[in-house]
Amino acid sequence: MERALLGVVSKQRNIELINNCFVVDIITQHHLGYMVTKSTPDIECYGVYVLNLITKKIEKVLSKVTVLATGGNGQVYRTTTNPIIASGDGVAMVYRAKGRIENMEFIQFHQTALYEPGVRGQAFLITEAVRGDGGILRNTDGEAFMDMYDDRKDLAPRDIVARAIDSEMKRTGTEHVWLDCRHFDKEKFVGHFPNIFEKCLSIGIDITKNMIPVAPAAHYSCGGIKTDEWGRSSIRNLYACGECASTGLHGANRLASNSLLEAMVFAHRCFIDSKEKIMSLAINSDIPDWNEKGTIQPKEMILITQSLKELQLLMSDYVGIVRNNVRLQRANRRLDFLWEETEDLYKTTTLSPQLLELRNMITVGYLIVKGATLRKESRGCILILIIRRRAA
Repeated sequence: MERALLGVVSKQRNIELINNCFVVDIITQHHLGYMVTKSTPDIECYGVYVLNLITKKIEKVLSKVTVLATGGNGQVYRTTTNPIIASGDGVAMVYRAKGRIENMEFIQFHQTALYEPGVRGQAFLITEAVRGDGGILRNTDGEAFMDMYDDRKDLAPRDIVARAIDSEMKRTGTEHVWLDCRHFDKEKFVGHFPNIFEKCLSIGIDITKNMIPVAPAAHYSCGGIKTDEWGRSSIRNLYACGECASTGLHGANRLASNSLLEAMVFAHRCFIDSKEKIMSLAINSDIPDWNEKGTIQPKEMILITQSLKELQLLMSDYVGIVRNNVRLQRANRRLDFLWEETEDLYKTTTLSPQLLELRNMITVGYLIVKGATLRKESRGCILILIIRRRAA
């Protein structure tokens, strides 16, 4: 879909693609020096400030209507199925602009991502269909453990399986469990899962002889920028769609096809609702240039990369699948410290994509911890579905 869409966009004369830029912040009254008060509660979006990666300068891109489609935030965690760019930038920008964010604590974890020692960021996904075909989860002692958690064993729903794996990892102090496919017919496995077979073989795992090391990975963010049914955020003339948005399509757990609705249907709804505004609104040209006065080039990139590692580790260890108050409080204290250090860098050094992403991810981490701390009960998709059926 993305390839087809980009192909069509490239042929349109009235669409300009701006590449090699990183959005710093959305522009609102705050950048004009106005205070938003109770008597004037509406916040308006006038466009965005972007870092031009070619010129290294901050530029302003002014617009009548702005749509955020910045994706998820899986990179906040040490291991994720998300691409490297899923750093929660849109959510962080809207939060800084005092827009409404909701349900950030609802992070869906995929149970069985391929575990590769020392590899950070995007992990290779081992589909649930492998367990559906007979794959057996085993702990580090080689024991099939799912029967201790659910009568359905390895065919239990994903939230139960993910919690069971997390429990076994915490109990044994290991970073992964095993997925046993050694009893599979090789030709059948290769026919059904050719990419998994090739990936495992490329790192020295022959599934007919070796078990596959797997661990849960951050998969999908069910919360985000709060929107209505037309993709409108709480900030006037600012829309959001896709994984950065909280549209109401998900409960506490995503159903897979809902993400297509969130991206395709809501993108179209954003267009329908905004096209009349585009005809009637005027661009606000009274926007100040970005002020970089007093900043210097960062002397050590290690300050940024090490803070990123700390953030991903504390989120994975303290704010993962199973959470408690002690872990959340510890995460919050460390996030405060990281935030102070990063804000100091942000105010005194020349901006870079690495620093901007780190700043955004710390903000997203804080929102996840805050939401998890306030959420006093466990929620699940099954409960949400039952309520909707009764209401209908």
